[in-house]
Amino acid sequence: MSNYKIKTINTFFKRAVSVLERLDAWLPQPLQEPNWAAEAFRWQQVGQQGVLQALPKPHTFPLSRLAAVDNQMKQLVRNTEQFLAGRPANNALLSGARGTGKSSLVKALLHEYADLGLRLIEVDKQDLASLPSLLKLLQGRPEKFIVFCDDLSFEHGDDGYKALKTALDGGLSVRADNVIVYATSNRRHLLPEYFAENTGYTGDKGEVHPQEAVEEKVSLSDRFGLWLSFYPFDQIAYLQAVENWLQAADVVYDDTARKAALNWSLSRGGRSGRVAWQFVCDWVGRLPEERIVD
Repeated sequence: MSNYKIKTINTFFKRAVSVLERLDAWLPQPLQEPNWAAEAFRWQQVGQQGVLQALPKPHTFPLSRLAAVDNQMKQLVRNTEQFLAGRPANNALLSGARGTGKSSLVKALLHEYADLGLRLIEVDKQDLASLPSLLKLLQGRPEKFIVFCDDLSFEHGDDGYKALKTALDGGLSVRADNVIVYATSNRRHLLPEYFAENTGYTGDKGEVHPQEAVEEKVSLSDRFGLWLSFYPFDQIAYLQAVENWLQAADVVYDDTARKAALNWSLSRGGRSGRVAWQFVCDWVGRLPEERIVD
């Protein structure tokens, strides 16, 4: 074989390898079994399927650390215990004011029930289309999985909610016994609603049956059997949240901390569990001599 042919072949193989390397970086990786020993996971869509990634250090804490959500906690705990016991249980929608403990309540369930086989899977809105692949992966597993959709809402023209509707009711297939969906949102019905939809106005595009469009929007939240509403904190609830978090950090809750917490809420223009947590992060992070009322 001539040197020219050898060089031509070598050049061809080098280019072929280069193309394959770029193609390999672009194509989704083969699906792999996750580390099932983990307690929390994140599901991310890859192509038409997805990848279940283990989270080694999930953000969770005892239920007792939460304030002003006793009634909501009681109902969600009861529903979760029914689910863990293999009895019928409902998908749950936690909606209401921001920063009032919706997400924290779901995360705290993992701390309380992980030893009983409860697992938490976080799914972002943009990855909902691949939910059928996730449910297929979880089918037959001995653990009990909460599919957690945090801060969920959809805009006009967003079709991602259709995959969630199918997952909630199971579609044609039977709903998985080891999977339940808990979602949080600031919106009760998850989709935007307009004043015109409550009148005879048919919109700029002339909707012939406007009431059917409203029914379509409400149908998603209707598929959650358990609705839990969360309300803005008053001062007592806010200070209780501050005290709970300070105790967890082994920092004294005294009159100085109380006054500082109230000043912090004034600077933030509101009171909530999130504002309480942010104050505690600031207060605990200070040196003892810096813990004074500004």
